[in-house]
Amino acid sequence: MILVNEETKAIVQGITGKQGRFHTKEMLKYGTNIVAGTSPGKAGQNVEGIPVYNSIEEIKRDFPDINASIIFIPAPFVKDAAFEAISELDLVVIITEHIPIHDTMEIVEYAKEHDTILIGPNTPGIITPGVGKLGIMPTHIFNKGHIGLVSRSGTLTYEIASQISDDGYGISTGVGIGGDPVTGQNFIDILKRFENDPETEQIVMLGEIGGIPEVKAAKYAEEHLSKPIVSFIAGVSAPLGKRMGHAGAIIEGTDGTAENKKELLRQHGVHVADTPKDIVKIIEELQ
Repeated sequence: MILVNEETKAIVQGITGKQGRFHTKEMLKYGTNIVAGTSPGKAGQNVEGIPVYNSIEEIKRDFPDINASIIFIPAPFVKDAAFEAISELDLVVIITEHIPIHDTMEIVEYAKEHDTILIGPNTPGIITPGVGKLGIMPTHIFNKGHIGLVSRSGTLTYEIASQISDDGYGISTGVGIGGDPVTGQNFIDILKRFENDPETEQIVMLGEIGGIPEVKAAKYAEEHLSKPIVSFIAGVSAPLGKRMGHAGAIIEGTDGTAENKKELLRQHGVHVADTPKDIVKIIEELQ
């Protein structure tokens, strides 16, 4: 397991909002160790039995060992919330989408300066089956197992996780790095963590059209990783120049097309699945 483990003690920023309330309940139900939440001006309230504070500084007076945050703050206010969390904690997950790109760039740089692990923005989050989640993913499709799952797309993550579980396998940790052009962690960052995780035996990397982050990851893995990687690239039928869903998913020329990516991944030793169902077939062959 990586990122979320038994030592994770988390807070929810924006806990009194509609999304914050709903997902706090779901995360608690899954066993996530959430100890407090923030909502400026609403200190003294509680959500699902979790105390609400005005700030992280106030939380740390009562819970000095908190180390993670998940953010459900509206996009215009995320930067301030993220800066507060990054300066105080080890892990910050930003679920919010539609954050201005310049705000994201400042948040990512600030996280690097503070050596804080930043997941997102525009991410479904992180789940370690059997331990907990800092995210919004449906938990019933994630069986516990030894396959590390990393993806840019939430919807695709759910489809593949369900496929893996239905065929009798399981996930060590599932990570959505986020679908925006700029994110805190990239594929290489997560691959490094899976390589060093004794509970992860194989890695599934889910990509999509646009850019070349998956290819960069494959090049890195060829030189530095020992664990096999299975990849699926979504968007085979996407036309050139058309944006497909995520802000980061747009094809320019031939470099970002699904077919071009698949060929480059194979050249660097990655096992490429042509369909989601092929992922499990390849996993079985690698056993």
